[in-house]
Amino acid sequence: MKSIHRILATLLAAATLGAAHAAGVVGNTFPADFPVIEDTSLGKPVIGFGAAGPVVHTPVIFLHGNNDTPFPTACNPLGRIQALAQNLADRGYATSELWALGYQGDQCNLATDQTHRSRIAHTVAANVPDLSRFVQAVLAYTGAKEVDIVAHSLGVPLAREWMRQENAHRLVRRLVAIDGPNHGIINCSPNPANYFQAPAAGGFTPSAEVCKEFGSPDTPFLTRLNHGDDTPAPTRVLVIRNADKSFVYFPIQDGFIAPVPAEDSFGRPTDFSKSARLQGAEELNLSGQGVYDKVLGTSHLGILNSPDTWQATFDFLSARHHRH
Repeated sequence: MKSIHRILATLLAAATLGAAHAAGVVGNTFPADFPVIEDTSLGKPVIGFGAAGPVVHTPVIFLHGNNDTPFPTACNPLGRIQALAQNLADRGYATSELWALGYQGDQCNLATDQTHRSRIAHTVAANVPDLSRFVQAVLAYTGAKEVDIVAHSLGVPLAREWMRQENAHRLVRRLVAIDGPNHGIINCSPNPANYFQAPAAGGFTPSAEVCKEFGSPDTPFLTRLNHGDDTPAPTRVLVIRNADKSFVYFPIQDGFIAPVPAEDSFGRPTDFSKSARLQGAEELNLSGQGVYDKVLGTSHLGILNSPDTWQATFDFLSARHHRH
């Protein structure tokens, strides 16, 4: 009798893992019974994806970058973090284990005012409440005790600031930080050659809210965020960064995007090329990533679509690491 029970248990486990492996296509909606979370700064429900079903792996939450979405929308052709999620699904994750938060809406408001790109609704401070409620909802819905986070660009400091504010590192097993502005961006200087200041280019002037957070490594926001340990335990962190070019950090041509001077929002010469680094993190440095951005040819966007990034993300999330 015991052997029969053992066989049944083995078959049930195999069926569960088989269902996860054949989970299918990552969608662009939440399950019907998933809690509705209102975007704090936009006043309407957040967008994103997730699915009902069994959970075997640690659930993964995907966070896109500034001016992006978790999947392509009518107003945004990017949304490529969904493709990274699909890659994990193809490798054995169930769609019920893959979740994404669209914390800036569908980006359709950019059509009437491009300066939304640099204004308050696109700051980390405005979106921490959305991420906080989303993580709690995913934990409650899946029954998991912790999550993994895979973040690109602005999504990286968003995850880090949420963990800092709420001392929530115990809830995040692993963080994959892809080309994030952990020490600022190059696009906020008062130099006339910084064309990102123009309203049509996003309005990234020194006084813009996003620039108040990221215009210099020494902004009050980044000073608080980077004070002390960059990678507090028990969360393990993998940084994946562009080592050769990235239009938000390097003063060189990146695909179709022309360079701007290497100055901070105070007009001081500043090297942002190592902005994505985090002390204490594992680090993967990549080059030539612009070939993976089929729209603008940029390394900053291409690195999110890169087979190297996808492989490193899977390896890091699935490896059996010891805690610090």
